[in-house]
Amino acid sequence: MPERPVHIPSTLLGNALLTSTSRRIITSNQDLQDQQHNIGPGDIVACRLRIKYDEEHILLDLVERGVLLIPSATSQLASRSKTFQARILASFMIPNTVVIYDIHGLLDTVSLYGHNGIEKVVLKHDRKNAGLGIHLFRDIEDVYTQAANGVLPFPFVLQPFMKHSRDIRVIIIDDYTEAYERHNPDNFRNNLHCGGNAEPFILKQEQHRFCQQIMERARFPYGHLDLMITENDKIYLAEINLRGGIKGAAIDPGSYRDKVLAVEEKLLRAML
Repeated sequence: MPERPVHIPSTLLGNALLTSTSRRIITSNQDLQDQQHNIGPGDIVACRLRIKYDEEHILLDLVERGVLLIPSATSQLASRSKTFQARILASFMIPNTVVIYDIHGLLDTVSLYGHNGIEKVVLKHDRKNAGLGIHLFRDIEDVYTQAANGVLPFPFVLQPFMKHSRDIRVIIIDDYTEAYERHNPDNFRNNLHCGGNAEPFILKQEQHRFCQQIMERARFPYGHLDLMITENDKIYLAEINLRGGIKGAAIDPGSYRDKVLAVEEKLLRAML
């Protein structure tokens, strides 16, 4: 989605600018590039950072210098990295979800899965979306063979394969909540990008609370959450992102953008 600056109060002057208390408010990546070494405690970066792979240290640097971020640094990093997601949100995911960083960790997981009788496994590449980085293996030994031979790049996420689970996409933006079920009879990847279909889903109160708990833990001000609901109605998080495709959703792109901007402006005003 194209970057759009957060609306800021008319009392703020300039283009990136200074408040009456000399706090800088950065509203675009170009402003951040120009002001990165001048901002400090209490200044605000009110836009998603367009940083390249392995540049995430910029988020750490800003937080360490007391700069406030909208959206939060944690939510921005979690949206970029599935391994980071799994590290901080594993308690909401399928039991025995493991982040694999090297061959030694993979060997440990071979034993873990063998001990728990886990056969089919799903592998998620760290930086791929829309179902393009998801692979199904008949067992973890196949994963080990490919990783040991350099076919699979580290890091990645491993999870037990959950047969017959339902795939629910939830969009939460402040007081707006929408959910729809994605289903693909010909592919275990239910993503609409991979040929899945969507139909409205009525979210139960406990499922909505589950989503709120996830967003609070990862400091998401709004988000797209993919839930897995098992045959016995257990709920697990599959993935979360600040933004995502809205194909299959009832909300239109214009209304979606307006609601996101309203949340960001609300957060900005609360920081001033």
